[in-house]
Amino acid sequence: GTVKTVTKKGTSSTNGYSNGNSNGDEACQYHEEKKNQPIREDLIPDMANSYRTLLASLGENPNREGLLKTPERAAKAMLFFTKGYEQDLDEVLNDAIFDENHDEMVVVKDIEMFSMCEHHLVPFYGKVSIGYIPSGKVLGLSKLARIVEVYSRRLQVQERLTKQIALAVLKAIQPTGVAVVVEGSHMCMVMRGVQKINSKTVTSTMLGEFRENDKTREEFLKLALTH
Repeated sequence: GTVKTVTKKGTSSTNGYSNGNSNGDEACQYHEEKKNQPIREDLIPDMANSYRTLLASLGENPNREGLLKTPERAAKAMLFFTKGYEQDLDEVLNDAIFDENHDEMVVVKDIEMFSMCEHHLVPFYGKVSIGYIPSGKVLGLSKLARIVEVYSRRLQVQERLTKQIALAVLKAIQPTGVAVVVEGSHMCMVMRGVQKINSKTVTSTMLGEFRENDKTREEFLKLALTH
């Protein structure tokens, strides 16, 4: 079966939707906190010790040949899976924002993503489709995929991931509207619990013109969900 969760939330503003911007104090606080964070590679020894404790708690022998390097490998893997925490969106976009007199819908679909469910620490993966209607500026197409990467490589829930991607596009270029659909397969539903192998979760966030105009929304959904 297919589980569909439609997320259509937004705080109204003068242009009809949330602009996702924070004030200067919050931005300064974010950069100060980021500056004071330890280098992630320095976390590997402590993380490896934690994995070693976990293996022992499962009744395994962390010192047997097959598991000797597993704690360190697992620590490095987890850092890779969550490397979005150390990525700054402004640096990722790298000035790939261009003035362009184009006011028709732009859609990039089937962007592959993987993430980690924050509830069970198991993966979920799938595809992301992003649409926006420019208002004088466009993003380099590859940067939409990079935005997906920044927010998916964290501990996540699919609903929040969908909204974060939409708000990032909104903040970057202030388009007339943004639409994001994420179609995901969750290992927490496959490997445990209900164990439904073929189930998929579909979430969406619609902002601006996509939220307010039925025809615009329908056009995007037709493009995004047609395989």
